[in-house]
Amino acid sequence: MAAGKEIRGKIKSVENTKKITKAMEMVAASKMRKAQDRMRAARPYSDTIRNIAANLAEANPEYVHPFLVTQEGAKRVGFIVVTTDKGLCGGLNTNILRITTNRLREVEAAGNGIDVVAIGNKGFGYMNRIGAKIVSHVVQLGDTPHLDRLIGPVKILLDAYQEGKLDAIYLCYTKFINTMKQEPVIDQLLPLTSDRMTSDKPAHSWEYMYEPDAPSVIDELLVRYVEALIYQSVAENIASEQSARMVAMKSASDNAGNVISELKLVYNKTRQAAITKELSEIVAGAAAV
Repeated sequence: MAAGKEIRGKIKSVENTKKITKAMEMVAASKMRKAQDRMRAARPYSDTIRNIAANLAEANPEYVHPFLVTQEGAKRVGFIVVTTDKGLCGGLNTNILRITTNRLREVEAAGNGIDVVAIGNKGFGYMNRIGAKIVSHVVQLGDTPHLDRLIGPVKILLDAYQEGKLDAIYLCYTKFINTMKQEPVIDQLLPLTSDRMTSDKPAHSWEYMYEPDAPSVIDELLVRYVEALIYQSVAENIASEQSARMVAMKSASDNAGNVISELKLVYNKTRQAAITKELSEIVAGAAAV
């Protein structure tokens, strides 16, 4: 029964695939919890420094940091694209790269050049394929992002903005909403304004006294603020990656189960048809004798 043997081989192959996807689902679920804990642990610091920076922008001090100044005339825009290093996570990378590509086209249509910093292997490969100018990149971050590995590549864009070589810098990443939903977003990283730092308008403005001086305090604070935004975006993206991978692998395991059931049904029908044919031949032979 050659057909039955072929079907048994297909069933065995799908069962092996199901074992792999089930194992990947369990690994992703374990990593997802750790990634979510890491992301939530970073949010209080990010929110606090965001409010401090917003109040500082409203204070109108005697010293204005370059990050708070709108640059014009450079005709170049920087993009920090955060993606994953590995695939098998559904449409996570496809969604963020799609809206990023649309924004790149809009910027190019306005006559501006583009500089890209790619965080993650998938985004790095995609930007190379479309011919974008990649000024720096970082890949293989692992499950635990480290700020010291992120700041080096991103600092190229930050320094270019301070020197007036870029008009703006955008941060593209996937925001974690819940296990079933992840939202691709593009935030303007620079220039910083109080409207983008916080959605709550302060009821009054603050007046600050700086020690030792305003440039030292403001420079350190805004650099830390930008670092917090970048780290938070990577942490959000990792949590989204593990959630999307867990859901994708669960869906793959369920689909494999359905395929196995259908193949077993076909196998049983084929086997029953072969048995019925043999019985018919035996009965016909006996009747002929």
